[in-house]
Amino acid sequence: MAEPHKTTDHTALEDAQAALLGTALCALGVQLLGHAQLVTGQTAGLGVLLSYTTGWSFGVWFFVLNLPFYVLALMRMGLSFTLKSFVAVALVSALSELFARTISFDALPVWLASPLAGGLIGMGLIIVFRHGASLGGIGVLALYLQDKTGFKAGHTQLIFDAGLFAVALLFLPWQPVAWSLLGAVVTNLIIATNHRKDRYIAR
Repeated sequence: MAEPHKTTDHTALEDAQAALLGTALCALGVQLLGHAQLVTGQTAGLGVLLSYTTGWSFGVWFFVLNLPFYVLALMRMGLSFTLKSFVAVALVSALSELFARTISFDALPVWLASPLAGGLIGMGLIIVFRHGASLGGIGVLALYLQDKTGFKAGHTQLIFDAGLFAVALLFLPWQPVAWSLLGAVVTNLIIATNHRKDRYIAR
């Protein structure tokens, strides 16, 4: 019989490194989406869509949209998770603003931008998750509703994303919305494959 794995704690330096790398990957993914006029799911997707339809940037919208969810995060996940998530959201917002001013693309076809952005965001989220944080938003609400009502968190997220992409069709042509769905699928496949307790034993 195999001996059970023993968990090991991340150090503060490891958490800081992961926060910077994970949020940088997510912010870079958002830049690809913005260049190709694509969207994604969850709170980040809402921030991207609002950045297209208002005068505010994604970084500002992402930070503001997440503010109400910290109360739920504190109730559901505790102080450490909430603080780490606040830092992660702030970093994504700040890095998105920085990247928007310093990174440009001469050519980035939509068929390449979509899966690349999905992959970058998915891997960035995995890094953030494995160090006891999240990027807040709808995921926290979904977990809270699951605790209170028994309604599965995945279903809440699915309903939100379906509504978000439906609204996106009011502002964007159907082709970029369809490509956006591909990117969202890539992100979710990466999370489903890698965000498993039996495959990662540090915390």
